[in-house]
Amino acid sequence: MKINSIGVVNTAIQRPSTHYDERPQGTTISLLVIHNISLPAGQFDTPYVDDLFMGCLNSDADPSFTDLKGVRVSAHCFIRRNGEVVQYVPFSKRAWHAGVSEFAGLSCCNDFSIGIELEGTDTSGYTQAQYNTLQSITKALINKYPAITSSRIVGHCHIAPERKTDPGEGFDWAQYFAAVFN
Repeated sequence: MKINSIGVVNTAIQRPSTHYDERPQGTTISLLVIHNISLPAGQFDTPYVDDLFMGCLNSDADPSFTDLKGVRVSAHCFIRRNGEVVQYVPFSKRAWHAGVSEFAGLSCCNDFSIGIELEGTDTSGYTQAQYNTLQSITKALINKYPAITSSRIVGHCHIAPERKTDPGEGFDWAQYFAAVFN
């Protein structure tokens, strides 16, 4: 897996979202944030996550989508249950994944972070294919952006603890870190 000069993964399906902007001038990409998402909650392999990140989610498609009407959100990448990667925003750009957030005394984590969404829920656990893909992407990111270190890889729950719980108790941090750093 390789990342080109503007932050595009060579093996990912490219689905350019309009929900991004430029990072502040001089920003060093130094944080990786792991999330989870499923739409509707707990349902996998639906088109709705893609629709959300592409800005075309029909909020009438499911009663749980009411709160998502007009929401403008994105992630850099989405890893499906089968390990397939969809990239919405090049890593060099600022995706809108973290919301109100803080890490190491710095707010606005979107400015300096990369957001990767895993298809799942806090308790569903994740597939080995997802771990394999996430580990490969993480290694490529560390190579491309050396300010991302083991202490600067976190869950959404770590940067927005009052609002978020993902990737949840179903995420095996020990397995993930052992595969990336050993």
